[in-house]
Amino acid sequence: MAVIFQTNKKTGITYAYQNEPYWDKEKQQSRAKRTLIGKVDPITGEIIPTRSYKKKPAPTSSEVKPGPIPMTQVRRIFYGAGYLLDQIGKQTGVYADLKAIFPEHYKQILSIAYYLILEENNALSRFSHWQKLHHHPYCQDIPSQRSSDLFQAIDEEGRMAFFQKQGNRRMEKEYWAFDTTSISSYSEVLSQVKKGRNKEHDRLPQINLALLFGAQSGLPFYYRKLSGNITDVKTVRQLMKEFDVMGYKKVNVIFDRGFYSKDNINALYKHHQKFVIGVQLKLKYVKGVLEAERENLKLWSNFETQFNTYGVCRTINWEYEQERPYKGDVIKLEKRAYLHLFYNPEKAIKDQVDMNDYLTALHQDLKENTLKDYRMKDYDKYFEVTETPKRGKKITPKEEAMRNAVRNYGYFALLSNEVNDPFEALSLYRSKDVVEKAFGNLKERLNFRRMQVSSELSLNGKLFVEFIALIYLSYVKKKMQDAELFNQWTLQGVLDELDMIELFEAPGHGRVLGEVTTKQKELYEALGVALPSL
Repeated sequence: MAVIFQTNKKTGITYAYQNEPYWDKEKQQSRAKRTLIGKVDPITGEIIPTRSYKKKPAPTSSEVKPGPIPMTQVRRIFYGAGYLLDQIGKQTGVYADLKAIFPEHYKQILSIAYYLILEENNALSRFSHWQKLHHHPYCQDIPSQRSSDLFQAIDEEGRMAFFQKQGNRRMEKEYWAFDTTSISSYSEVLSQVKKGRNKEHDRLPQINLALLFGAQSGLPFYYRKLSGNITDVKTVRQLMKEFDVMGYKKVNVIFDRGFYSKDNINALYKHHQKFVIGVQLKLKYVKGVLEAERENLKLWSNFETQFNTYGVCRTINWEYEQERPYKGDVIKLEKRAYLHLFYNPEKAIKDQVDMNDYLTALHQDLKENTLKDYRMKDYDKYFEVTETPKRGKKITPKEEAMRNAVRNYGYFALLSNEVNDPFEALSLYRSKDVVEKAFGNLKERLNFRRMQVSSELSLNGKLFVEFIALIYLSYVKKKMQDAELFNQWTLQGVLDELDMIELFEAPGHGRVLGEVTTKQKELYEALGVALPSL
């Protein structure tokens, strides 16, 4: 059972309904029964009941809903890190949004997210031990079977509602960086686990995970699970459709060059999305402008010290095409676009070193006959292999191809339909690194390098809880970067330092907060959180 939201266009009031799906035997189709719960407070996101309800009979002991454990025993728990996450949940709106959408499960979702964050790379089987000693929203144990039930209760409708709420909080304030990663699996029952191009060259089947991040806030607010054989270039048009479903308008997006295709650029223009995207130098229109600007790119007047990079912007006409199936024709227009060209001397050296290493690896593969599937095109591109009974195998470099590669060392290009300053475009594009770091957090710190679930529903729910944990983790890392805390602290070090703050409970005496050191006070202040108090 999920909670859905509907906004009255005349009054602007958002109402919350309880949505209960059922099967209509007569019409032979799925239907839903909706019951009005109340209206949504536009500031807090909480549901305000609009009418009184009949008092329900007192629940039996087996029906009692989970809640805070009564203070019936003397206990001492670690409190400081959990308190930090409590405050982050309020500041980001995650707490309010989860409570509004999953009123029966939000505390369990948050507690598992807290565990994933604070117990780095630990399996969920350790939750029972951890929760006895730490502050968390649910205040009770979540056994393995109950966590499985929780994951299966997180439905698609609820997830989309959460994305919409989180996106609307920051929609027009920044560019959104989009990227994908692959997650390997041993499962034979998950339908989307397929053989595909694994970015880490893992030979296991995989699913792909697409993630959308705020380039300035450093926070994620959308993800999508994809079949393992879906390539990056195929995801952009689907992303545009889901933006429409979630009501995202005027979205500014950043893509790396793996998402580039003529159809995708046309789709971005069609949906009026502003974009910055990496483009390959071998494209005809890019190559033409680069040849004309190659010398200008090394002039001091086009140099930016901050990036140690030369850059120029040239306005071009994009040949826009849009098919109209209902009329059976194609609209062809010229749209303005900005092509940004760059040259970085350090990148030129690195490109040379990387290429030398790569060519050496190709040669070694050919010599030892250990060819890799993902390198097949380059074996033929850079080497010619001949073999005779008398002389054996001979591997000859194709030096012309190598010279062509050398010519573009240090150069790269971006395309935008809004940003006309090369270094503003470069700054935005580099901010997409936040997504790559997030993938590292998911796979390493949040223990999601291998999927360990037995059903699609469990996978969908666990991914959502991992995503919630990622929001909190990303918030802490962004605050640490802004306050330059990484010069002295690791992320785990900060969480461990704050977690040492204790909370003492005794029946009849209430709760007593442990000592807070000067160092801990400074950390809370740097992270933008008020000091804990009871």
